[in-house]
Amino acid sequence: MDEELGLNEDDFNIPPVKYEYLDHTADVQLHAWGDTLKEAFEQCGMAMFAYMTEMDYVQIKEVHTIEANADDLMGLLYHFLDELLFLFSVEPFLICKKLVITEFNTQEFRIVCKCFGEEFQIGRHPQGTEVKAITYSAMQIIDVPKDNKYEVFVIIDI
Repeated sequence: MDEELGLNEDDFNIPPVKYEYLDHTADVQLHAWGDTLKEAFEQCGMAMFAYMTEMDYVQIKEVHTIEANADDLMGLLYHFLDELLFLFSVEPFLICKKLVITEFNTQEFRIVCKCFGEEFQIGRHPQGTEVKAITYSAMQIIDVPKDNKYEVFVIIDI
């Protein structure tokens, strides 16, 4: 479909939303879930991007790859979200519409993720709330499935 950008038809299929926002004093808590822990991480990343702008206005025009490493699972979630926030905060100012984790290693605590989206442009993309930082505060990872879903909770500083 878009061979020169490295995109194919399947890259444009957007998974269903599996996240919500929970109230938290002066910040916001992301609650994401999935059929796998990998999907819960992907959904948490998407929750952060959707908090920054309305996803209906974002198109898939380019793909970038990020990597995150840590010493434990919570650190991996933190660094994964921090890498995504960095991708948005510096050139190419990428706002992602879809995230696909291509490597999810919970033994060596490593993630490689393809980020599909486009450059954020004021005027074209409605400005949501700026995310200043990811925090460890009240972070939870439920990696023993409850009701057949894995869950993550992350507070972001806004």
